[in-house]
Amino acid sequence: MRSYPAIALTWTAAGDADRQDLLLAELDGLRITAVEDQDDGLRVFFQTADDRDAALRHLCTISDLAATAAEVPDEDWAARSQALIGPITVGRITITPPWSLTPELLAQSDITIVIQPSMGFGTGHHQSTRLCLRWLQTLALGDATVLDAGTGSGVLAIAAAKLGAARAVGIDVDPDAIESARENVGLNDVGDRVALSEHGLSDAASALGPTFDVILANLTGGLLCRDAGAFLRLASPNARLIVSGFERHERAQVSGAFADAGWLTLGDVTEDSWVALLLSPAPR
Repeated sequence: MRSYPAIALTWTAAGDADRQDLLLAELDGLRITAVEDQDDGLRVFFQTADDRDAALRHLCTISDLAATAAEVPDEDWAARSQALIGPITVGRITITPPWSLTPELLAQSDITIVIQPSMGFGTGHHQSTRLCLRWLQTLALGDATVLDAGTGSGVLAIAAAKLGAARAVGIDVDPDAIESARENVGLNDVGDRVALSEHGLSDAASALGPTFDVILANLTGGLLCRDAGAFLRLASPNARLIVSGFERHERAQVSGAFADAGWLTLGDVTEDSWVALLLSPAPR
């Protein structure tokens, strides 16, 4: 059975939210796949043990932070998922794990998406995913082409297809994420309209060809700021870009980075401390 390389992080002195955010920003470039809140800190998951060990060497230099390597069995995640994860509805869309899919749920739902939870990738239940789904349902997707950057479980690409997009492409640098997304594409019978590709933003423009009408990016504030210009190369002239994965205190920094890169902010939605922006290429 697969295990996931992780680091358990606890502050040995009182730590505040700003220090935690700065810590996660430092780890942005170290191939994190997921962050899980713990009662006494965080547990951060990585693509490989080498990635985890490289991060551990860096973290050991930070005072009053205890960092411990761990291997977390997938069965632990599966057991917690079945206990904690159930259906959730956002507008017309209900996201459900397979064990909660019933005829009654199908009858009550306009659009149902089945997601098999996997530790490293999104179940669709996080606030930032819900915010992306809210924006996505405001757009006219008929005949649209959609790119889901950092697709994870594939939930947003699948949602775009079920909302009427002609074609959705999910990209991710993690092969395990692509495998997870491929399973979910099959569970939702959208393989004729959803393609998956192991690419990052840096090579997506040359690898994927034509530009996209809608782009989704549920990443982190640090990654969004870094790659704001790369999204523009993937966007059609009248494209809409939905970005989330950052909190209110990061909003000015993220929107500023996109403005500098040539994007116009059309609006925002929030849930708890999380934010999602809707943007378009600025007129030239």
